[in-house]
Amino acid sequence: MRIHEFAYSYIRKRFVIPMLNNKIFITGGTGYIGSRLISKLIEDKYEVKALVRQSSLSKLPAGCHAIPGDALNASTFKDKIAPCDTFIHLIGVAHPGPAKTAQFQSIDLASIQASVEAAKEAGIKHFIYVSVAQGSGVMKAYQSVRAEGEHLLRQSGMKVTILRPWYVLGPGHYWPVIMVPFLKLMETIPSTREKALRIGIVSIKQMLNTLMLAVHRPLGDISIIEVESIRKKGGVSKN
Repeated sequence: MRIHEFAYSYIRKRFVIPMLNNKIFITGGTGYIGSRLISKLIEDKYEVKALVRQSSLSKLPAGCHAIPGDALNASTFKDKIAPCDTFIHLIGVAHPGPAKTAQFQSIDLASIQASVEAAKEAGIKHFIYVSVAQGSGVMKAYQSVRAEGEHLLRQSGMKVTILRPWYVLGPGHYWPVIMVPFLKLMETIPSTREKALRIGIVSIKQMLNTLMLAVHRPLGDISIIEVESIRKKGGVSKN
């Protein structure tokens, strides 16, 4: 075997998850990102199961297999995950703000706790989690809950991909566009460049492309995708 062939083989065995099946379990499938992601996954020939409240069954995209259950209670869906190899967690409080601290605990944290428990029991091989950019200095309660979710995943033993956007621009989510010039200016100043890149704004298209790439080409063991990499649609750093 040539040296470059040996190196490639070693890298694949050490850092790349073995071939996964095309079956995906997703929470938050009726939301802003989830509904669009499911459509893209189905278009790309993935089989998708989506956890959904009974009252929201009709909101799922066509071709998605609905799994009625409670995202805050693992016992209601953990036996319905198999044979999926990939789990995507997208549940979170809509339009998060400082007044929603209690909901971050009761929804965001409780749902990731339930999902990690259920995914581990189901033998999930790759868990994808949409977290949030850390260290912005604002929305600390929200960042804290998402960081706790990341910690749970790091301790889970599963292969994990974590996306850390700050705000995702798209239909119904355009108000932060007024911040773009200010953030661009911050990126040009050495003392504020790192923070500006960390809390920069990404588009819904960039998020979807990055999520699809995470599904197509999962890495291991813990892969973190920050704002700058989301914008580039796929650069990953391993922690």
